[in-house]
Amino acid sequence: MENIESDLKSDIELPLESSREPFASLLLYYLFKWSVVSPALYSYFQGRVYGADQVPNDGKLVVVSNHASVFDPVFLACAVRRPVAFMAKEELFQVPILKHGIRLYGAYPVKRGASDRAALKSAINSLDRGWATGVFLQGTRSIDGKISDPKLGAALISAMTKAAILPVSLWGTEKILQTSSIPQPVPITIRIGEIIPAPESTKRESLEAITQECANVINKLHSLGR
Repeated sequence: MENIESDLKSDIELPLESSREPFASLLLYYLFKWSVVSPALYSYFQGRVYGADQVPNDGKLVVVSNHASVFDPVFLACAVRRPVAFMAKEELFQVPILKHGIRLYGAYPVKRGASDRAALKSAINSLDRGWATGVFLQGTRSIDGKISDPKLGAALISAMTKAAILPVSLWGTEKILQTSSIPQPVPITIRIGEIIPAPESTKRESLEAITQECANVINKLHSLGR
């Protein structure tokens, strides 16, 4: 863990005064959000969002959540009401049209099943440029939306950048494509928990404690259902 931290610190770019994307890209980000994502969430999927007042308007923030659907990143960013840069599997960046859309929406590639230092660097750089960064705590999708095997990546990013952690539960998204390749209008509920302070150090025991706290909070919120 200490070696990863050292390598990252030596390679991370210096913070920039501007946001992660140029103004034109942020404009398109918000246009897509309010013209497509928000109407889909609140109308087609009957979306409910609880705890939006828990989201800080500015400052470094790591958004952590459960993960059960490809729709999770856009719904989550919409619910927290500020731009969120997400890790996305690298295969998605090989799809000609999709890769431009997900980059616009703040995504950056990560290799599944590997400890991808480049993705960690991208996450930290996005924080330095004014975006929140989003991390799915289990790293991959779960069938029931619950977290059973949380990873330490989010806690490590938080510890290195002193960014607060915001736990979020996504309920119902696993059913969107459960019975059809066409998105089904199932009810979606998003619950936002209270801010969790950054770990005091990058030592494994500290990261594990915060990671487990995040998992417990998210699973508790998820158990509240609709």
